[in-house]
Amino acid sequence: MKPKERIINTKPFFIWEILESLLPPEIFFSLYPVFWTLGIKVTDITKDYRYVRVEMPLFFYNKNYVGSHFGGALFALTDPFLMYMFLKILGRDYIVWDKKACIEFARATTENVYAEFKITDNDIHEIMDGLAKKRSIEKVFSIEIKGKFTNTLIAKVEKTLYFRKSKL
Repeated sequence: MKPKERIINTKPFFIWEILESLLPPEIFFSLYPVFWTLGIKVTDITKDYRYVRVEMPLFFYNKNYVGSHFGGALFALTDPFLMYMFLKILGRDYIVWDKKACIEFARATTENVYAEFKITDNDIHEIMDGLAKKRSIEKVFSIEIKGKFTNTLIAKVEKTLYFRKSKL
């Protein structure tokens, strides 16, 4: 017998919802324990949630064995932002989940790093058009992690997001 498909709604956990209502997003995200412990900070976020910039300095607690940025910390730098941005843009009528992610390291660095997330009108139209034809869709996004001062590519992350219209 095939198990019934179960989709968990992407409503925020109530504590995060309260914090988010009281604090600006830059501070809200800085309270997230994983970001706080790794030194990840949101340095810019637009009011329409279409652009986010995050940065991470190199500290003794986010270095790897040879003294450069720990790969898991670089990966964490890109983790929730696209899902969060789309949840804010699309609203509660949509379910959005990170489905898959892959990181490709280009070079090691001891420099502070950053990543930028941008959602375009074309991205939104593509999702809406896809959901008008199908029950759910997936879309792949590419994020570059770069050195803050040299702007060199440190790693590239491919993220696959799952989108679905909520049943109302």
